[in-house]
Amino acid sequence: MTTECPKSATQGWVAALGLAAFLVALAIVRFDRPFGDNVVHSALFIIAVTASAIFLVDLIWMKVHLRPSTGIDPTFDQPSWTRTLVKFAGLLGSLGFIAFCYWLLPEYRGTFYERYYQMLWIVLPPIIALALPYFYLIDRRMRKPRDGYWHMGMLVTFQWDAIERGVLGQHVLGWIIKGFFLPLMFTYMCNDLARFLAVDFAKLSSFKFWFDFLFDSLYFIDVSLVSMGYLMSLRLTDTHIRSSEPTMLGWAVALMCYEPFWSTISRQYLAYETNFKWGNWLWDTPVLYGIWGSGILVLVAIYVWATVAFGARFSNLTHRGIITSGPYRWTKHPAYVAKCLSWWMISIPFMAQASPAEALRNCLLLLALNGIYILRAKTEEWHLSRDSDYVAYARWIEVHGMFRFVRHLPLLKYLGYREPNPQ
Repeated sequence: MTTECPKSATQGWVAALGLAAFLVALAIVRFDRPFGDNVVHSALFIIAVTASAIFLVDLIWMKVHLRPSTGIDPTFDQPSWTRTLVKFAGLLGSLGFIAFCYWLLPEYRGTFYERYYQMLWIVLPPIIALALPYFYLIDRRMRKPRDGYWHMGMLVTFQWDAIERGVLGQHVLGWIIKGFFLPLMFTYMCNDLARFLAVDFAKLSSFKFWFDFLFDSLYFIDVSLVSMGYLMSLRLTDTHIRSSEPTMLGWAVALMCYEPFWSTISRQYLAYETNFKWGNWLWDTPVLYGIWGSGILVLVAIYVWATVAFGARFSNLTHRGIITSGPYRWTKHPAYVAKCLSWWMISIPFMAQASPAEALRNCLLLLALNGIYILRAKTEEWHLSRDSDYVAYARWIEVHGMFRFVRHLPLLKYLGYREPNPQ
């Protein structure tokens, strides 16, 4: 029986240092205004400061570049400009593929992603300029240098005989994940940052104002760190994508929770919310209003804490290292648990105002949304269980986790999935 929690890919204190750096950068942007009202430049500054704090500690103190998971062996040296140029072609091919998707799909031709495209015009030139020396220095130290970029490069240079479809497929899936989530999260970050910069702190004179400010600010921290995670995917820092979700079910239950899919699903199929908000419900009882609102904020804070614990590794639908620190010492899915509970606290007023039939209907719809997150949790477990580190962590949680007395839902057995054999 495992008596110690397996080591986390990102140490809790390193993640906390990243959060501290984020707050310092945010304070500089708010009070010194080095970029004026340019939200994109301010957002990139915040991401750069946060990532620098994490990576400097990880590389200098934790020496994450020496981990076997990076595939880098400092004792090995086999330089090859041919492989390097193929990988560079693979990078250009990956960027071109995502650019083609943006050009093709109507979703990405509106004004919503304008700030994201502004960011790309800033970061892409230095990324492309640094890619060639980066690939050369990393590739020469890799005992197995034929990674996803190499296979993508072989594809775009029409050298198809040596391509491994599995490696290439995983590479393409990883870039689709980046191409979908990064524009969404960075746009949210910029919108939240603009709202934060416009806050008049003199108006924060009541619990209601503080609740709205803290609620928005917590989600702002979340999308900011998530944006950093998608941007800073590097083998050198051991934050690269090790594998992407391989199943259609895993993709479906994840993507339906985000725009543009969520708007249709929530409106047409899971419309459990009413116009009677929790604040209106408890407005006449200030003490209960404060307690209830504080409970919501605690749950949202736990949700954000789960994101902070990833450091620079957060990414949906991917495996970038097993996190066992922070709230993950108590449950495998602290973010989902906290988020689902907060939705019940936010939406429960429909029980007080609606008819019994309407209240039951809304409860069932909210339970259906919770069910989607249960499926997200299960598909993530099935994906990560291919890693022996996650299997060890899951076994530890089964013995020490806060939900150790809860059995797996019998319904999941009928979905045709089983936990993979750790052998």
